[in-house]
Amino acid sequence: MSNGAYRALHDRSSADPAGFWAEAAQGVDWIRPPKTGLDDSRPPFYRWFSDGTLNTCYNALDRHVIAGRADQAALHYESPVTGTSRSYTYAELLEKVAKFAGVLRTLGVEKGDRVVIYMPMVPEAVIAMLATARLGAIHSVVFGGFAPAELAARIEDAVPKVVVAASCGIEPSRTVPYKPFLDQAIDRSSHKPERCVILQREQVTAEMTERDVDWVEMMKSDAIQPAECVEVAATDPLYVLYTSGTTGKPKGIVRDNGGHAVALTWSMPNLYGIRPGEVFWTASDVGWVVGHSYIVYAPLLAGATTIVYEGKPVGTPDAGAFWRVVEKYEVVSLFTAPTAIRAIKKEDPNAEELKKYDVSSLRRLFLAGERLDPETYKWASEVLGIPVIDNWWQTETGWPIATNPVGIEELPIKPGSPTVPTPGYDVQVLDEQGQQVPPGAEGSIAIKLPMPPGTLPTLWNDDDRYVSSYLSAYDGYYLTGDGGYIDEDGYVYVMGRTDDVLNVAGHRLSTGSIEAAIAGHPAVAECAVIGVADQMKGQIPRAFVVLKSGSGIETEEDTERLGKELVQRVRDEVGAVAALKLVDVVVALPKTRSGKILRKTMRQIADGQEAMVPSTIEDPSVLDTLRPVLRKD
Repeated sequence: MSNGAYRALHDRSSADPAGFWAEAAQGVDWIRPPKTGLDDSRPPFYRWFSDGTLNTCYNALDRHVIAGRADQAALHYESPVTGTSRSYTYAELLEKVAKFAGVLRTLGVEKGDRVVIYMPMVPEAVIAMLATARLGAIHSVVFGGFAPAELAARIEDAVPKVVVAASCGIEPSRTVPYKPFLDQAIDRSSHKPERCVILQREQVTAEMTERDVDWVEMMKSDAIQPAECVEVAATDPLYVLYTSGTTGKPKGIVRDNGGHAVALTWSMPNLYGIRPGEVFWTASDVGWVVGHSYIVYAPLLAGATTIVYEGKPVGTPDAGAFWRVVEKYEVVSLFTAPTAIRAIKKEDPNAEELKKYDVSSLRRLFLAGERLDPETYKWASEVLGIPVIDNWWQTETGWPIATNPVGIEELPIKPGSPTVPTPGYDVQVLDEQGQQVPPGAEGSIAIKLPMPPGTLPTLWNDDDRYVSSYLSAYDGYYLTGDGGYIDEDGYVYVMGRTDDVLNVAGHRLSTGSIEAAIAGHPAVAECAVIGVADQMKGQIPRAFVVLKSGSGIETEEDTERLGKELVQRVRDEVGAVAALKLVDVVVALPKTRSGKILRKTMRQIADGQEAMVPSTIEDPSVLDTLRPVLRKD
């Protein structure tokens, strides 16, 4: 296996991280260039480029207009749920962002203030984020349609001066009014924002209060002047993004301006192989970290063109939705979640919809957000005929921990692995004593400190929780919370969260390996395996499968036969020790909005415990229909 270019770069990033990232920092336009790369004076609170100053919005927009990209498309908006589309050049987007920054400034927003953004996938969400950054303020995006209690918790913690919201979000089968949720959230919160800017959408018009101002009216006002970029320190926060916490209180992941700009600017050509002017489409949501990093910031920092897509992979209108957008905008790379591809595969297993479109512009498909099972990888590879590249990272890291670094060197793909650690990340697999395990042995995946630029420096107003949540398990390491192994070639295999490891009669088995065996069956669209309590063996696995359309499994006898075939597949591929006996066919699996299957919640219900249902659940009714199945012996 040839990985000379990648290996040399990774070795250099490990041997001299300060020098490596100082060189990468030259890809960013600084107001005061940093003389210091890594500030390690206060471990474990490492900081990057601490004496540098810049503005992230300037790097995403102004510098490209100055450099001659004014007329290049910066953002395409494609909304099958409303039947509309719109494109913005870099000059147009800059004009909108500068004006909305002027609106926020008129409402009292200054450097360091927080702005909560509660919007669907519309261009105004991106404009609000960039406008906040332009002022040196800190945005906190909350997924549009989040329940009032969850929105209230984030308002309480972030203490925003202004909230920016839309009147509604639009789903394939319904319209979700946002304004009543926002009003309830503010009622619940002890902190009251001074103003709310409301984008009125024609599908639902929000009722306005004295606190509210209209987006369109404010943007039309001649009295409001566009705002210039405000200089901030590299270590000043750009945004706070909340992720679910085990205590029920959400954790505010902090992203700083300097490290974030350097890491994401570097990642586009090196990890994704994207050049300025090319169209890079991340089919996610700005409410998630993938949307922050690879819908909004990275493509614009790199001078590429991004797409804001208000729709679904299926049902808006059909399983050819993604391929239509790829053809229309000549997308060179599509980045989405494995769940989206599984949904397309379930609806269109023979890829008939794909044949209707010219997707020859597409060079690569990138997948992240959950484990890419080998069966989904195989299907996508076969129907598209291009490299399908898994990448593994977290809200906390903000950009990939492991991927195939195609811009440095395109390495051979191994199904089931996101390939190799990204330069800057020293990834190790540790046992319970904190010792490195040999190649091929499973353990806890950890990252040796310091982590590279762009990763979280701490949690919002909670250094103690940052240390206890991530740094206390192994001294000098960040604990990812994922289990897996690294093979002899240095490829990383992420087998699932460490609490998804089964202990069957003393044997540790990952749910990922069992799921991979089940997913290989031609009738299975997707599956989830959980470990449930068993008096004899401690835990035993239970499998829940969703069938493909036209699978041919229709009768009770068919289902019984399928169950036996799946049990045998697991026995053949994982071993008899897996002891799989229980297989249930279900209509759908409960998931978060970003596509993660709620295995822990399923396990708690099956074991008769009080289930922790995260606020990010996509459709609570799926869990309700599954409860009787989970509770049966």
